[in-house]
Amino acid sequence: MELNINGLTKTYGNKQALQEISFRVGEGIHGLLGPNGAGKTTLMRLLATLLEPTSGTAEIGGVSLQDKARVRELVGYLPQEFAFYPGMTVFEAMDYLALLSGIAGGAERKRRINGLLELVNLTEQRRTKVKALSGGMKRRLGVAQAMVHEPKLLIVDEPTAGLDPEERIRFRRLLGRFAEGRIVLLSTHVVEDVESTCEQMTVLHKGSLRYHGRIGDLTAAAAGQVWVAELERAEWEQSRDRFPVLSAVPEGNGMRVRVLADVQPYAGAQQVTPSIEDAYLHLMRREESFV
Repeated sequence: MELNINGLTKTYGNKQALQEISFRVGEGIHGLLGPNGAGKTTLMRLLATLLEPTSGTAEIGGVSLQDKARVRELVGYLPQEFAFYPGMTVFEAMDYLALLSGIAGGAERKRRINGLLELVNLTEQRRTKVKALSGGMKRRLGVAQAMVHEPKLLIVDEPTAGLDPEERIRFRRLLGRFAEGRIVLLSTHVVEDVESTCEQMTVLHKGSLRYHGRIGDLTAAAAGQVWVAELERAEWEQSRDRFPVLSAVPEGNGMRVRVLADVQPYAGAQQVTPSIEDAYLHLMRREESFV
């Protein structure tokens, strides 16, 4: 199973939301990162056939986006904002969505729904009204509905937004289970989600492809650029705008800072191994002025 994108472009009037995007991904969880306005949502909506490309092509398992009916059989999509029928129970909502997905047989729908509710740990809530679910439960129900027709490509947009740390960890584990034998495209602003679940990632910026490859290769590109120093507060206040700051934490009467720099930024500063967040910010620094 492979997702193959070749020169995909989307234009709205004079604005290019995507500019000739090309990359390939295979089975597993693949991270999609980028700031607001990078084109991530446009790309996902194109792959879900909710938008039509201005030019370029994409194939999912060899099926072109032009074959919308077949693509929709292959794709499950969980947008950042989604709605269920609040007055329905969890099982009723899943059963209705399964019908809309073309699963006509009642026994088959029940089998799939029960299996998915067990997988997302909502079996005990099968008779609970959707409106009574917590935010994390609704997210898990969203994945279950996106998986009910057993897609080969699952697209999830900001799935951990607004979740507490425990629920984020549970959700990442859930995506790992669904990734077996299929592609999961995970779009997120939470770099930790990518670091914890993905081996490869794609970075978009202003509609263009800025990075595609292994996470380890991206962090390697930032090697020698990340420094940690302990500064007096007065020194920190005088120099805080000299370098792109990754973090600044009060420590005693001073500050422990983590910055990007080509050479040693402060006396006594030590080079450290870049994290994926460091590497991502290093990449973004090359694209535009650090804010």
